[in-house]
Order: sequence, then structure tokens, then C-alpha cells
Amino acid sequence: MYDNAYSAESVAGLGIVFWIFYFALIIFFIIVYWKIYVKAGKPGWGCIVLIYDFILKLQIACRPIWWIFLMLIPVVNIVIAIIILFDIAKAFGKSSGFAIGMLFIPIIFFPILAFDSSEYTEIEH
Repeated sequence: MYDNAYSAESVAGLGIVFWIFYFALIIFFIIVYWKIYVKAGKPGWGCIVLIYDFILKLQIACRPIWWIFLMLIPVVNIVIAIIILFDIAKAFGKSSGFAIGMLFIPIIFFPILAFDSSEYTEIEH
């Protein structure tokens, strides 16, 4: 009799492939964020320390550090994250369209920001 069930080996193989891809993506984004932070004159290793990572993003976006507390408020944190994303794009001389790309297609736009020739300048609010 023909059985359509997947074998345990094939399912396990898919799991292994998933985890390899997942960890490769994490390492890729660590490299990308590291490069962005170094371009902004911040320590690259800060991208792997949870709270310090957000503090560095606030500094790059030229926003006050107390905004970190706004990230604890549901829904407000989404708005704050988007504002910071737009400010980071602006600090590197990018347009609002580029910031929208960073929001919706980060796997393409963050590496562009990291590896292009744009330079960081502090912005006024």
C-alpha cells in the first residue's frame, strides 16, 4: 500500500536546514548592524547586547535615551520603532522611501545601508 506520510528522516532533514538558514540569517544581520553602527561611530559589538542595542539606535537617530521607556508601552513601541527607523535613514542621508523599504524589506535595505557609501551625519529635530 502506498503511504503519503513523510519519513522521519526527511522531516528531520528539513528541520536541520531550517535551523542552519535561521542561524545564517542571524549572523548576517549581526554583520549588517555591526557595520551600520561602526559607520555611525558607535561600537559595533553593541548590536549583540539587547538593551544597549536600542540605546545605540536612539543615539544614531538623535533621540533622547528616555525613549527606551516608551518601548515598554504596547502599540506606542511600534510607532517609536518606526520613527527611529525613519530617523536612522535620514541620518545616513536616505529618503523616506528608503526608510519604508527598511521597514518592509529589511533583508535588502539594511545591507544596502550598511555597505553603501553613505555617511552618517547627526540630524536636528
